[in-house]
Order: sequence, then C-alpha cells, then structure tokens
Amino acid sequence: MKNNNKRPVFLDLTRIHQPVMAVMSIAHRIAGVLLFLAIPFAAYLLDLSLRGAESFAEARALLDHGAVKLFLWLLIWAFAHHFFAGLRYLLIDLDMGVDLATGRRTAMAALGAGAVAFLLGGVLLL
Repeated sequence: MKNNNKRPVFLDLTRIHQPVMAVMSIAHRIAGVLLFLAIPFAAYLLDLSLRGAESFAEARALLDHGAVKLFLWLLIWAFAHHFFAGLRYLLIDLDMGVDLATGRRTAMAALGAGAVAFLLGGVLLL
C-alpha cells in the first residue's frame, strides 16, 4: 500500500516545545531510573558502613569526594521530584486535578518542589 501522507515532518528537537505536564512526566521517568541505578551504590555504602569503625571512616571519606557529592545532589533532586510527582499522580488516580488548568498548576508545583529540594540539598551537602 502506498503512503500518501503529505503531512510535514518537523524533526528539529531544539524547537519543539513540550507542555509542562510532558516535561514533568519525562523528568519523573528519569528520576525513577536514577533512583533505581543508585540502589547498588546505596547497598555498598550501607554494607561498608556496617562492617566496622575503619570501614565506616572509609564510607565517610567516600561521601566527602566531590564527584560523589555531585551524584548525591542529583539523587536528592531525583528523590524529591519522584516523590512530589508520585503524589501528583496519586491525586490524578483519585480524579483530583484532572482538568487542564489544574494539571498544569500541579505539574509546575511538582517541578518547583523538586527544584527547591535540589537547591536546598546542594546547600546542605556543602
């Protein structure tokens, strides 16, 4: 069968503007993946910290490393964003805030709360 689709194809991804709900949804998925990938690191740190006094000092030294602090800062954002977006999705499942205007406001609130946690986490990690 011949494809007679004459619709224009717009593939310049730098100029496509997603609605705020789509940005929040994509960020929610990214945060979930980051949290999942951090599980082995968290398990290793827990194991290391429970072995003994020397291992606990080693775990603290590892956490004082700059790259690890940056990773922890990113994890703070991921956890906060995933938490607030999850609350938003829970409310949507309960048929609260399903209209367009409320959906935009709650998406902005979830993104803002994640950003505030990101900034506060950066201040606390220093």
